[in-house]
Amino acid sequence: MPVTRADAERWLREDLGHDDVTNDLPGESSARLVAKEPGVVAGLDAADVVFDVLGVSVETRVEPGERIDAGDALLAVEGPTRDVLRGERVATNLVGHASGIAARTREAVDAAREVSESTEIAATRKTTPGLRGVEKRAVRAGGGDTHRLDASHMVMVKDNHVAAFGLEDAIARFRERASFATRIDVEVESVAEAERAADAGADVVLVDNATPGTVGEARSRLDSPVIVEASGGIGVADVPEYAAAGADVVSMGALTHSGAPLDCSFRLVE
Repeated sequence: MPVTRADAERWLREDLGHDDVTNDLPGESSARLVAKEPGVVAGLDAADVVFDVLGVSVETRVEPGERIDAGDALLAVEGPTRDVLRGERVATNLVGHASGIAARTREAVDAAREVSESTEIAATRKTTPGLRGVEKRAVRAGGGDTHRLDASHMVMVKDNHVAAFGLEDAIARFRERASFATRIDVEVESVAEAERAADAGADVVLVDNATPGTVGEARSRLDSPVIVEASGGIGVADVPEYAAAGADVVSMGALTHSGAPLDCSFRLVE
């Protein structure tokens, strides 16, 4: 989901309105986007498109996923003062938001690595409408897995499907309709349900809102080709326990909806 010119144009229309007097200044200017605190950078590709739409040249100073310190310049721009300033708020918001996600993801990945080299940290579809591409790439920059990018990338058999069809019949229904290349991820709430889901053909068993002990027991009872995913209210502090229990994947909505943005400052260079 790359950021397109249409995305940037929509963001700029939303921010600037129909009569932007504030930024209507003459001349040419240079400016820098500077981090005001340490973090992990992401979102610079989106900022680049915003300035490109405005005809402002951009030089990125760091790479996605790079750790940064307070005072580090993230990007430098040069162009008509009016357009440099018109892009300021949208670009700064995007970089700050994405970098906050990247930092929170890196924190979760580091927590998993304390006890496991194999447990993946993944995002969910709990993303901001219109910003999923930016947010998923920020997760990747932080060392995490994007999980499914949209509903078509994986079949998720959830509690409502089970209520409507029953566990085994729901899996069979989706297996019949899905491509051979599409994995089926089944949400369960107990070890017994996990075993039933695996026996019925699940590729991934998502043990939802369960303790690390329950996740570990599910992992021990299922054959290794079946991926065991832990999810549901898991915070960064909980990650080591789930990783130690044997979860193959820990998926966390908090990566995209609960991280504080990176504090950045956009300043003209005199």
